Amino acid sequence: MSLIKSISGIRGTIGGKPGDNLTPIDTVKFAAAYGTWLKNTSEDKKLTVVVGRDARISGKMVQDLTMNTLTGLGINVIDIDLSTTPTVEVAVPLEKADGGIILTASHNPKQWNALKLLNNKGEFLNGADGAKILELVEADNFNFADVDSLGAITRKEGYIDKHIEEVLKLKLVDAEKIKKANFKVVVDAVNSTGGIAIPALLKKFGVEVIELYCEPNGHFPHNPEPLKEHLTDISNLVKKEKADLGIVVDPDVDRLAIVDENGEMFGEEYTLVACADYVLSKTPGNTVSNLSSSRALSDVTKKHGGSYKASAVGEVNVVQLMKKENAVIGGEGNGGIIYPDAHYGRDSLVGVGLFLTHLAEKNISVSALRKEYPAYFMSKNKIQLTPEIDVDNILKKMEEKYSKEQISTVDGVKIDFPENWVHLRKSNTEPIIRIYTEAKSQEKADQLAENMIKEIKAVIA
Repeated sequence: MSLIKSISGIRGTIGGKPGDNLTPIDTVKFAAAYGTWLKNTSEDKKLTVVVGRDARISGKMVQDLTMNTLTGLGINVIDIDLSTTPTVEVAVPLEKADGGIILTASHNPKQWNALKLLNNKGEFLNGADGAKILELVEADNFNFADVDSLGAITRKEGYIDKHIEEVLKLKLVDAEKIKKANFKVVVDAVNSTGGIAIPALLKKFGVEVIELYCEPNGHFPHNPEPLKEHLTDISNLVKKEKADLGIVVDPDVDRLAIVDENGEMFGEEYTLVACADYVLSKTPGNTVSNLSSSRALSDVTKKHGGSYKASAVGEVNVVQLMKKENAVIGGEGNGGIIYPDAHYGRDSLVGVGLFLTHLAEKNISVSALRKEYPAYFMSKNKIQLTPEIDVDNILKKMEEKYSKEQISTVDGVKIDFPENWVHLRKSNTEPIIRIYTEAKSQEKADQLAENMIKEIKAVIA
């Protein structure tokens, strides 16, 4: 079974049987549920939805099904076709649309696709609205428009260029400083729409660009999650070309990873840390990331006199807490930069603009910049359980055992020790507990994880 329904959308593998995979029938039902929810929550007689997609092989099929389902409900569609997740988020308010749908399975392999849903602000739906859409999917009771009330599809070209212009307008993105730095950059866009967006942005900055896997054909040349073990090609090319850095994005361009001049990973967690350091140096304030993100962001925030808060895992949770705390920057440790002056969504184009301005202003190498930040190391593990085990009870016992430490139960159980932390989260889709740890060496992070796994097994026994 490879169909996952959640408050943020529907995700699954292409082909197979309805209800088990992301088939045309499942796509139509989910698009119909979203369109019906929009109609139920809006007083407008004629609604408009922006639809864009990444370069997945299945993208055109899923897009046609989605758009024609919406027009069948009497909703107008603005088709921006090949796009990025943040581009669609930017397009919704620019078009004064009532919502948006992004067709992308993010970092999942090519056989996956998904429908990600936005509100009229171009932001992901909150839990309550997502739950209502899931109810509509289960009810399977839709009222389509008559022939005189069908919606229309309008194709609009050039939205990635408009997105780039929005990035260039940002006060803290200094195109002139970047141009004077004469950067040479290798780009790995995993043959998706980042191959359109990132080189185009860099050329606006006057950067010399070397493209690697930038043809948006959906044939991913390696695992599309931007982790070290998947990025040997760009690491080698950065060294071969004597480039200043490498830039890596996932298929929908909301995660940004940096490779230094030596071909070493800057660290996904540190993309946000470096951008936050720069933003806080110009506009002091608060920051937010999720509970599984590095402590380094808290350290940098405190250095600039700000306050740091952690949300539950999930972009919508980060955004809600950022608004509450009036954060000047935030995001997730997976390379997701959320900069409110642009919009409330993870955006690699914004991240590139902020990072390169910071690097140009510092006038140092990427490896030297990395050394300016606290060194933390993470370990990510999971423990497989059987369905009858009460995961909540296990987490409660771990909370009680470490009650003298700093504890957060916003999302699972996070235990903050003076020198390290552990975050225990249960999966919503399978009987496992995810175990994230961070410490000042990889050995200590791994050891902390091993100890926690032993303790959980002891509780189960």
